[in-house]
Amino acid sequence: MEKDDISLSDKEFNLVKKRLLEVAGISLSNAKRTLVISRLSKVMKKLSIDSFTKYLDFLDSAKSTKIDKQNFVNALTTNLTRFYREDHHFDHLISHIGKVIAQKPRIGANGRPRLRIWSAGCSTGQEPYTIAMCLISKYPELKRWDFKILASDIDTDVVNKAAKGIYPESELAGLSPERARIFERPGDGTIRIPKEMSKTIIFKSLNLFDPWPIKGPFDAIFCRNVAIYFDKPVQDKLFSQLGDVLAPDGYMYIGHSENVGRNSTKFQLVGKTIYGSLMSQEKSNVA
Repeated sequence: MEKDDISLSDKEFNLVKKRLLEVAGISLSNAKRTLVISRLSKVMKKLSIDSFTKYLDFLDSAKSTKIDKQNFVNALTTNLTRFYREDHHFDHLISHIGKVIAQKPRIGANGRPRLRIWSAGCSTGQEPYTIAMCLISKYPELKRWDFKILASDIDTDVVNKAAKGIYPESELAGLSPERARIFERPGDGTIRIPKEMSKTIIFKSLNLFDPWPIKGPFDAIFCRNVAIYFDKPVQDKLFSQLGDVLAPDGYMYIGHSENVGRNSTKFQLVGKTIYGSLMSQEKSNVA
């Protein structure tokens, strides 16, 4: 705890945890107390509020805006990601989409072959951009498809950052020369996502705990290291809903410490943290 941080009582900490669970479905452990103090103290100081009780009262008052309420959530979410994280997921995705291309693809309303992928919990964008770079580099014909990647996150700050597609050159550390060559380098210490790849991605702020405005079907869903922040009932509900929007021949990729729990009738484990859909009914609604 830093010297200028605002003190947090046990009662206030429990109220913070309760509020985050109610608005975002995120379950905070007692080990996150220092994180709560550090991150929310910064928010409160900008509002000239000197106690957590006053801050929580403010959030429930008519004085607080939608942005104020969103800043509470943004401050308490964790965004750890990198390009090509969990390589085996992208190797499997490339193989899967190759089969989709080879077989009779779904045709969209515009008459073009349709491909939809969802990056749920996209953070600062490295995951959806990696998906786009992997697939378009391997299958250039996707440029002529109705190919879209939905990238969503509850944190509006990281969604706005992700949509810019600009990162420090340090993000290239650990990447092979072949992968690093894909990025544009304007010479100002940054790297940028090529337009032909970034234009396939639609970034949206989405609280997975709220009703979803999307119906699918998705040919692949990445929901990695998202469920770990939810308690078991919310995890079960989340994976059940993801199963409902996953195409019958689609795959879902999750984090190494996650599992689908009670949804074994919807998914089949086909690889390390890779699940195939067991849903046989036709899912014809378009995202």
